[in-house]
Amino acid sequence: MIYWIAASVVWVVFRIVFRIRVVGRDKIRGLHSYVLCPNHVSAADPVFIVISRLAESKMTVMAKEELFEIHPFISWFFRSVGVIPVHRGKGDTSAVDQCIQKVRSGGGALIFPEGTRSLTGQPGKIKSGAFVVAAAANASLVPCRILYAEGHPRLFRRVTVVFGDPMPCSQLGLEAEGRSAAGLRRAKAWLAGEWEKLYLANTTPAQQEKDRQRAQQALEQAGETGKEPAHGDH
Repeated sequence: MIYWIAASVVWVVFRIVFRIRVVGRDKIRGLHSYVLCPNHVSAADPVFIVISRLAESKMTVMAKEELFEIHPFISWFFRSVGVIPVHRGKGDTSAVDQCIQKVRSGGGALIFPEGTRSLTGQPGKIKSGAFVVAAAANASLVPCRILYAEGHPRLFRRVTVVFGDPMPCSQLGLEAEGRSAAGLRRAKAWLAGEWEKLYLANTTPAQQEKDRQRAQQALEQAGETGKEPAHGDH
C-alpha cells in the first residue's frame, strides 16, 4: 500500500514539473522475471523509471546507498517504494541474493549496469551485476534508455524513458552455472548496442549534436579538475 501511495504522489508531482514521455511501455506490460537495465545519468533516474511503469506490478530496485543521501525527497521515495540499498565495496551479497530471489519468483528488478552516474551523459563502462542476477534467476534482460532534453533533469523540460525489447538471458549465452567471460562480454556488447539504437530512434540529429557538445564540455571540465572523466561520484 505504501508503495502505491508514494509512487502515485510522486507521479503527480513529477508530471506537473517535468514533461515526461514514455516509449515502449507495451514491451514490459505483463512481463515476468526480468531485469530492467537503464543507462544512468541522474540521481532522479530511478524515480522517472518507477513512475513510467506505474501501472505494472511492484519491482525490486537496487541502488547504491549514496543515492539515499542526495535529497530528502528522493530518500523518502526510495524508502517508501522499498529500494534495496547496495553497500558497494563491502562484500554486500545479501542485497544481490534478495534481488535474485524476487526475480526468480516472477518479479522484475531495476539495476543500473554502469553502477554509477555518467558525467558526460553518455553510457559508460557496463559492469556484470545485472547479467549475473538475470542469469541466476533465468530472467529476461530489458534495455532501457532515459533521455533528458537538457542532458540532466530540468524543471518543465522533456524527459523521455524508452523501453526496448526483452531478451532472454539464455539467448545471450548466459546460464546460471558456468558463466564465461566471453558470455558476459557478449551480453555487455548487446546492451551497449541496444542503448545506442534506443537513443538514435528517439532523438533528433540536433539533439544528438547538443549531447555530443555537452559530453565534450564535461570531459574538458573533468580534465581541468582532475576528476574521473567517465562517471560521477553518486
